[in-house]
Formats: sequence, C-alpha cells, structure tokens
Amino acid sequence: MIRIMAWGEVSPEEIFARKNPVRSVAEPVAEILENVRKDGDAALFSYTERFDGVRLSSLTVTPEEWREAREQVDPSFRAILEEAAANIRAFHSAQVRQSFLLNDRPGVVMGQKIIPLDRVGLYVPGGTAAYPSTVLMDAIPARIAGCREIVLATPPGKDGKVPAAILAAAEVAGVDRIFKVGGAQAIASLAFGTETVPRVDKIVGPGNAFVAEAKRQVFGTVSIDMIAGPSEILILSDGKSDPAWIAADLLSQAEHDKNASAVLVTDSMSLARAVQSEVENQLAALERREIARASVDDNGKIIVCSDLSGALDVVNEIAPEHLEICTDDPFSLLDRVRHAGSVFLGRHCPEALGDYLAGPNHTLPTGGTARFSSPLSVDDFVKKTQYSYFSPNALAAVSEKVASFARVEGLTAHAASALIRGKEKS
Repeated sequence: MIRIMAWGEVSPEEIFARKNPVRSVAEPVAEILENVRKDGDAALFSYTERFDGVRLSSLTVTPEEWREAREQVDPSFRAILEEAAANIRAFHSAQVRQSFLLNDRPGVVMGQKIIPLDRVGLYVPGGTAAYPSTVLMDAIPARIAGCREIVLATPPGKDGKVPAAILAAAEVAGVDRIFKVGGAQAIASLAFGTETVPRVDKIVGPGNAFVAEAKRQVFGTVSIDMIAGPSEILILSDGKSDPAWIAADLLSQAEHDKNASAVLVTDSMSLARAVQSEVENQLAALERREIARASVDDNGKIIVCSDLSGALDVVNEIAPEHLEICTDDPFSLLDRVRHAGSVFLGRHCPEALGDYLAGPNHTLPTGGTARFSSPLSVDDFVKKTQYSYFSPNALAAVSEKVASFARVEGLTAHAASALIRGKEKS
C-alpha cells in the first residue's frame, strides 16, 4: 500500500527512489560492447539468440515486413499515429534554430552555422511492452532538424519480427532503416558499426539498465541524449481534485517499472486517504499490476504538507521528470518551477497525455538531471559551427591586443601569429 507521511518525515533526497542500477552491469556491458566491436554481425546474431530467444537470418527489417505491418495496423490507430505526429511536429518545429551572421565592425564577419547531424540512431525498447510513441518522439525532431539518415534499433519478438505498431510509427515519423537488435548490443552496433548496422553520430532513446550503461560507456565514441533512469512523477494537488484521477495518474507511472517512483504532495489529509484507497482499488484491475504493485509499495509516497506553495521549493530541489500541478490556477505556480522535465498544468492534463498526443517530447531527464538538462528536442540533432573573417585592416587594429593577451598566458607563438602578418617583408 502507498504510504502516507507528513511533510518533513522524508528528506527531499529520499522522496524518489533514485538508486543507480547501472553500476552493477558495467562489466558485462563492457564485454558485450567489445564483442560487437570485434565480431560485428556475428556477435549481434549470437546475442539476439541468447537474450531474445530467436535465431535470425537477417538483422534488417525488409520491405515486405514494412508492407505486412501496414496491413496489420488498424486504420483507426494509424489515424491516431498521424494525429500525434502532427502535434509533435507542430511543437518541435518551433524549436528550430537559425544560423546567424554578424557584420557590425568594419572588415569583420562572424557567424554560426546550424548543421544537422549526418546519421542518428534511435533505440526503442521491447520486451514487456512496445513503444510506438517513443518512435514518434525520437524520430520526428531528428527529421525536423534535417538529419540525412535516421536508423532505428529495436529487439525482435519471438517470431523474429518487429511489432507492427513500431513499424507503422516509424513509417509515419520518417525512419529510414530498422534493425532487429536490442539491449547493450544494439547500442554497440550503432556506436561502432557492423557489416549491417551503420555507425551513427548520436544515439537517443530509453532502455533498461544494460542500455543505459552501454550508452554511458560509448559516450565519446558517439554522442548520446541522456542516461535515462526509472520513471518519476510528482503530483502537487490541493484537496479539490478527484482522488480517482490522482490515483490513476500515479499508477500510470508505477506500471512502467518496479523501480519507478510515484509521489503525491497535497495539503489535504482527506485527499491523501482517498487517493491511498483509490490506488488499491485501481491496482487490482491493472494488467501490469505486479509491476505497479512493487513500484507503489517500495517507492510510492503521499506527503501531506501545510501548503503547496512551500512544496515548490522542494520540487525544484529534487527536479522531477514529470510534474503535475492539479489546482484551479496552476499557471500561478508555473513561474516558480525551475527544475522539472515536463510540467502538466491543471486537473485535466494527465501525464499520459504528454506520453502520446499533446506534442511536447516525452524523452525527459530523470534522476534529478532536470536541474541541468532538458527534454529531447530538435537541438539534440544539430551541431553548431562558428566562423570568423577579418580583413587586413581589421586584423591590424587588434593584433597588438591579441599579442598582449597571449603573452599574459605565456604563449609567445600565439603572439607571433597575431603580429606576423603586419611585418614588412625584407
């Protein structure tokens, strides 16, 4: 049963269960990475048989499989995918950066170019659930950014195929190629390249502890988006919310993972008790009740405080992945929120809306990293190159200053480089 406690009974750093499970898998992940780097496709086939229980003849999703998926997906779900994709495109299109040029000093031109990454790799987990929403959230910003190629890796099912919903979402989002490989070995293949899987410039997407650790270890060889941890939701609610709604929102995150954290902070003891009861009632009907039960019992909390305004200071300290503000005037509190991955405002904006259809990205910083990092965006799929031009006169006007700066740092060759163009040739 989810626990009710008074404000102050638990320290801010203990509100969420932020363990670090990746450390325990560092050694086996390193072995997988090295084997894939060394043996390429052979290692991928071997690991797929070992971990996914299927022997493949090809790692690549074929055109025939794409066509089969198109026929298998219900037209109504295809329409929902299209609607979600349109909302995601609209939101992320507003994030597009422009190159700029400055020419406000005589003889000086400076600027910055925004350049899309050439090839990006998306990882979409499988196993206990399929996530077409992750395909949309990861691929659409990459396509808007202008990446030349978008490839996707995801584990196959026991039938050796990728779920039709994943393939349908990939088609809607503009994914170019899909490979049937999961886990740490998928991250290795995208980072190093194999005979079949191309090396990418950046890997994005969530995964289990093995995937998270693999991304950590290949960072530097390629770029990554973030190290994703277990899901988190913090709900701030006054006593006017329907307890059934709040319980449903808590369970929507608890069913993700046994290590997920679902927390309610309220100024109403009566709401706290009603939500506690509702969580138990709704748990019994969940298909993933075993996972949700472990999450709620081990990590779930209902914290009763004197006022929600004061609780915002702690919200900013713990920087939750998802933050719901369930009050009549949530916008009055929004300006005080500095550290949260994504904020859901009002009583009619459940976090699940953001997972699928609203438009903002659902790939979010976890584990308190919202203090310094951001949701996945178009910015993740571009890089910046800067440039400068100085005319002879413009250089002559500043060369002595450059040389002086260089001498202070003890770099006399720098100084000479700044001055040499002004010397008379003998």
